[in-house]
Amino acid sequence: MRLGAAPHRLWPAHEDELDGVLETARTVEELGFDHLIASSHLLAGATGVTPDPVVLLSAMAGATTRIGLVASVLILPLYNPVVVAHQGATLDRLSGGRFTLGVGTGWDTAEFAAAGVPFAGRGRRADEQLDVVRKLWRDEAEVRLGVRPRTPGGPPVWVGGHSDAALRRTLRYGDAWHGSGLDAPGLAEVRGRLAELGEEAGRDPATLPALTVGLMLVPPGFEAAVQPPGRRPLGGGDPTAERVREELRQLADAGLTSCSLWLPVATGALADALGWVAEEVLPYFSEE
Repeated sequence: MRLGAAPHRLWPAHEDELDGVLETARTVEELGFDHLIASSHLLAGATGVTPDPVVLLSAMAGATTRIGLVASVLILPLYNPVVVAHQGATLDRLSGGRFTLGVGTGWDTAEFAAAGVPFAGRGRRADEQLDVVRKLWRDEAEVRLGVRPRTPGGPPVWVGGHSDAALRRTLRYGDAWHGSGLDAPGLAEVRGRLAELGEEAGRDPATLPALTVGLMLVPPGFEAAVQPPGRRPLGGGDPTAERVREELRQLADAGLTSCSLWLPVATGALADALGWVAEEVLPYFSEE
């Protein structure tokens, strides 16, 4: 199982907490993580401040050399699919094939209103957009992108969401399902639902290469800077290294192929918290 991490703490409250993201990205790479993640919110709000994911991933591509770069996730219905396809192809090419496009449909009505995009029907539009993006990357559209992707057929696509519609979207357009906050039984339940929906979607779920999840972790000895409601962190409220490793082992046994970590610690403590993960967790999974 591969482990990735965010280059800033979960839900930074102020813009200056983002000023060190490139240095942190280099640290994440040097520590041996598999990938970096960047989330997507247009507006400041309950989730703090968020940089643009494509811009952030592009900057991190230039600051690093080998680590993967994952949009986790781009709120696809807010964007023109041709623009997304062109940006993704460009980033994939210039990063040496390190980009993964994670997509979701969003939940914040204020963002859609600010962008002048209807909130209703966003799932249907996301399906149509993914179809367009895939065809453009494969040179199957009536127009040709300004830049073709380096990765044959285009970058991998991780499809986020826990609803049946999201799972169908994964089966139709995805290279991976991308969830959040799940334990091993929850992941097993998702695998069962994918199996049930596979025939309807016209795809054998066994051909889906990856199951991925984003999880929160406050390592032992660190304090949370924010308390996200309703989400149990990895290892629980009083984690130990062994408990964290065991929960990740259970997820791997349930079929998880990639885990992306958000660390909701103070910005000044982030590098040390990442170092703890690299010492206590990565060696047990980096070769899996």
